[in-house]
Amino acid sequence: MRTKTFVAVLIALLAFAVVASAAPNMIPANQKARSRANADRAPVIEKVDEHWILKPSGLERYAFVHYKKGFAKPPWAGGGKAKENKCYEFLGRGVQWKQLPVNYVIDPTYSGLDVSEVDEQTWQAVSEWDDFTGADLFGPGGVVYDGTWDDDKPDGRNELVFGDYNEPNVIAVTITWGYFSGPPSKRQIVEFDILFDTDYNWGYTGDTNEVDLGDETIMDLQNIATHELGHGIGLDDQYDENACSEVTMFGESQEGETKKRTLESPDIKGLQELYGGLSDK
Repeated sequence: MRTKTFVAVLIALLAFAVVASAAPNMIPANQKARSRANADRAPVIEKVDEHWILKPSGLERYAFVHYKKGFAKPPWAGGGKAKENKCYEFLGRGVQWKQLPVNYVIDPTYSGLDVSEVDEQTWQAVSEWDDFTGADLFGPGGVVYDGTWDDDKPDGRNELVFGDYNEPNVIAVTITWGYFSGPPSKRQIVEFDILFDTDYNWGYTGDTNEVDLGDETIMDLQNIATHELGHGIGLDDQYDENACSEVTMFGESQEGETKKRTLESPDIKGLQELYGGLSDK
């Protein structure tokens, strides 16, 4: 009986793997994670010595789809009541990186920008998170031209890449890989992969006061990268427009927007609960 049950489960998992591999650049609608409740806990299946196994055991992923303003669907859409929000929330009960610093690479291919501009705006986004924690959070970034957006299984690199995401009104998608359940001592983030959708004209909207919009023909890379990196280090989206629309982790954006470039108090509080304050060095 145990053998039959195992075979049935394995067949189901393999069927899932085939479906998932058929469209590696799309998160199926029923797997989109815009909150912790909708996290996609897909198994990673590999063939080892002619046997299919889950590897590594227990690995899960969160998939965050960042929509253009007016197109996101928060967790309470379609009924129910939005809960009172402190404007920051974690993945899997405060799951964080245990191996610091977090190194990353960027692939500027298809960005339409000079590599130096992509590198500079990404570094500014990384530095904003680093500036508010005493932890040695991010390491130096690198530039590659073979970047991959890993939505089916991790490859050991934290990557920021540009590509076409086949759904309208999507600005970026971040996959955060890790162990989000089980014994607390085993929970941790192990990789993130960020895709910036090439449907938009990426660039720098200029120096703004972060209240008014900048150049509305440009999707500000620093603005969006700062938000997506928040997912990479363990923070969830926010959708309470009345209370949380100004925080970096608010889940909608638009062309010309720059207010996500700088962290607000809730973003900082969430960051410091995970990695410590400035005095914790």
